[in-house]
Amino acid sequence: MKACTVCKMISSKDHCPSCGNPTSDNWSGLLIITDPEESRVAKELNIEIPGEYCLRVR
Repeated sequence: MKACTVCKMISSKDHCPSCGNPTSDNWSGLLIITDPEESRVAKELNIEIPGEYCLRVR
């Protein structure tokens, strides 16, 4: 799995399906957002799309 270097969404692709930026294999911390409208964490991290995200990416 790879994480987007900008929005931190996790996917298996070389470019993020959400924002189109490059992805990286070097990430840590898994965060799963199911309802970004109700999630305080999603609001704090500016996540608007449900999915898997990392906490840190290089």
